[in-house]
Amino acid sequence: MTRDDLTADTPVNPALRRVLARVDEPELLELLADGMSGADLTTLLLEVFRRRAERLSPAEVMRRYRSDRFVAPAPVEFAALRRAEDVLLSALPEDFEVLVLAPVVPLAAHSAVATVDPRKVIATVRGSEVAADPTNALALEAAHRRSLALAADPRSDATVRLAAGQRVTRAQNFDGPRNLAHFQLFGLVTAGRDTGNQLFERRHLAEHLRFAARAMAGIGAQDTQVGLTFLEDATGPAAERMRHDLAGLPGVQVCEDPDRTTGRGYYTGVCFKIYTSIGGQRLEVGDGGFVEWSQLLTGNRKERLLISGFGVDRLAEVLTSPRS
Repeated sequence: MTRDDLTADTPVNPALRRVLARVDEPELLELLADGMSGADLTTLLLEVFRRRAERLSPAEVMRRYRSDRFVAPAPVEFAALRRAEDVLLSALPEDFEVLVLAPVVPLAAHSAVATVDPRKVIATVRGSEVAADPTNALALEAAHRRSLALAADPRSDATVRLAAGQRVTRAQNFDGPRNLAHFQLFGLVTAGRDTGNQLFERRHLAEHLRFAARAMAGIGAQDTQVGLTFLEDATGPAAERMRHDLAGLPGVQVCEDPDRTTGRGYYTGVCFKIYTSIGGQRLEVGDGGFVEWSQLLTGNRKERLLISGFGVDRLAEVLTSPRS
């Protein structure tokens, strides 16, 4: 939250306004947000939570465990989750490196380069955030590797391909029993340099979508649909070329989805959604597209980054459901 969020012209979260009025310290929020170094704020918050933790009894911890949606075990079966991840891993092209990601990322990793409200992720008292999407951490690592390559050769076109499965947490409330506070995602990123004529975009989008097609076939999908959305007029003429590139995908229908509203402002150029039918259930299982994150992280406008993510819990659930 910025200073402007507390002006009379800007709506403020009513709960926050109530807290500030209760402590009767109008400058408290500005002091904590802007008036202290990160190290000093961490020291203060660690002591605050140390004192709060000391006051909690085992019975109170148990009550919190029963009521807190962030700490409940997932309803998905472990064996099914492992099977779904194994299928995704086996479909991955050999030149992708699979990482084991940390459970936290630097503060603002989800908001500094993407359009994610910081209130939708869980910040820690140590200046980090609980992972909300593996592609953010993969993008940071890919940008780091690309920066090293550019330092050695300013025109390096070395491609970085990374993948990871990660249990992530998101703070916003979702309706429905299948919408959990934490869930497993499998993410891919491909980072590199613009080589002109949209060659990078065409090649690597086709690679991500071929991976998705292999993975869905491995899961047992009856049919898979890829919905492509071209977000800029300049990419419109590429639609026919993209369909041609993907024409050989077995059991996959590629179509345009011009009416898609989600992802606009998040993705750039081209984005996609993946739907499939498994055991009689029609599911949205994947989402991805090009983003500007690597350009922002490296400070180089020639950088390109493609991300995609797949809901492993959702795939695991259908693996355990009776087939029709």
